[in-house]
Amino acid sequence: MDYETVNTGEENIDVEDVGEDSSQEDTGDSEKVTQNETETRKEREAREEREAQERERRAKKRRLIPPFVMLLAGAITSITMRILHYETKTMLIILLCVLIGFYIAGSLLKYMLDKFEKQIEEAYMEEGEVIEKELAEEDRLTVNSEAIEKDE
Repeated sequence: MDYETVNTGEENIDVEDVGEDSSQEDTGDSEKVTQNETETRKEREAREEREAQERERRAKKRRLIPPFVMLLAGAITSITMRILHYETKTMLIILLCVLIGFYIAGSLLKYMLDKFEKQIEEAYMEEGEVIEKELAEEDRLTVNSEAIEKDE
């Protein structure tokens, strides 16, 4: 008997190649495929849950970008103005403008990162849909070819 390995993407399954007279074993193979699909669905749900948690974690980190950019710019500005002996009133006005400006810059950076991540996620979802459609189409073709073989 010849054995060939079929790679489903997540695990390897050995399938027996017995030729044309495999009408008795068709029900057993379809049960194996059904069990494999349910495992894949469970694994897919677990993976999607992990990805959602990872996105939430990144969103929490990204939320801190504007304040850190603002505070870093404020610290550099205040140190520089202190070294250059600015008057207090002038120093505070300049510092306020710098803080507001860099908070806006940090917010724009955060917005751009969010937008890029959303685009990447949409592309990933479209790719997943294409793969699922291709797999469903292959399964339909396999079922049709098996039905034709049974009719003959």
